[in-house]
Amino acid sequence: MTDILIEGGRALLGGEFSETSLFIEGGKIQEIGASAVHGAVELDAHNLLVLPGIVDLHGDAFERQMMPRPNVDFPIDIALADSDRQAIANGITTVFHATTRSWEPGLRSADNARKLIEAIEVMRPGFAADTRFHLRHETYNLDAEQEIGEWLASGRIDLLAFNDHMDATVADLDKPNKRTRMVERTGLSGEAFDTLVQRVLSRVDAVPASISRLARIARDAGVRMLSHDDESPSMRRTFRAQGVSIAEFPVNEETAREAAAGGDAIVFGAPNVVRGGSHTGWTRASDMVEKGLCSVLASDYYYPAPLLAAFRLAADNVLPLGKAWDLISAAPAKAAGLVDRGALAKGQRADILLVDDTLPMRPRIVAVIAGGRLVCMTDADRIAASRARRFEAIAAE
Repeated sequence: MTDILIEGGRALLGGEFSETSLFIEGGKIQEIGASAVHGAVELDAHNLLVLPGIVDLHGDAFERQMMPRPNVDFPIDIALADSDRQAIANGITTVFHATTRSWEPGLRSADNARKLIEAIEVMRPGFAADTRFHLRHETYNLDAEQEIGEWLASGRIDLLAFNDHMDATVADLDKPNKRTRMVERTGLSGEAFDTLVQRVLSRVDAVPASISRLARIARDAGVRMLSHDDESPSMRRTFRAQGVSIAEFPVNEETAREAAAGGDAIVFGAPNVVRGGSHTGWTRASDMVEKGLCSVLASDYYYPAPLLAAFRLAADNVLPLGKAWDLISAAPAKAAGLVDRGALAKGQRADILLVDDTLPMRPRIVAVIAGGRLVCMTDADRIAASRARRFEAIAAE
């Protein structure tokens, strides 16, 4: 780990941009407004924005590295290493890999979830991003309850989401294209898939009690919880009563308003903002942001989206950039209980981005510092230029 001095950038401090310098030592921000530091690597940030790193609560784009086409698998270690590079290149310095553990075989099976959590634990020290495990538990997957409870109690899960996609699955059985994709993902025959769905549906009465037991274990373990696709205010209230304080992708405005009234964190997808609407035809995220009904934006299925979404919100005059940046940094850090990041302040973890904002809505990452390490640099002259100025100053004396 090397001491780093960032000079001359427009840093986001307390919601406003100010030209200043930052000194990084021991993986943390040690001083704001620092002068030259002997032995530090100097980064010239003139004409660049200096921003806190992105905290991504929900990203499952790594699944495409594991299975880029149906029934085409790649080793998990290769997929995770490539996903780490993609996340860092897009400014994501804290990444929660949203891993679905379903009643399905195949990509979202119990075996794959086990392999993923083990691979993340083994590979974590070598990743550039602070990489964490977000388990998306399909609530009808009753057979998984005991093992998930053990994972929670032993500290292996960083976020727990309660998912229920059964209604959508049943509805899609009569839609040939969607049915084909579901069946291909599992590797089953169509007949075997139908039989499995009926068996899972037959246990519906046991689902609420299972959710309650897992929520209690998560509370005892201090693991933050999310409910996915809440459909109604009553559903949000039910989950909140069990300590589930994050509403992830509420499907309508009245449910989002209930979440806001209860002080819950509200997550929407950053791709929704970038594209100008939901690919499913549901809630428009930028509208929710404008109404104060979205506090967190997540990459969902596309790692470039958080960075692009913040600048899109600013360009569309929905929020000033400083406030828009909170949606992808400070707010998700707070929702996840990570008090050491999300802001440029003394003592905070040194997760810092240098961004060229010359082109409207097309920000360019110039450098990424994660945990005090310079892990990505797209313009090496930013180091050479600062050294050259120092040598010129010495020569002039």
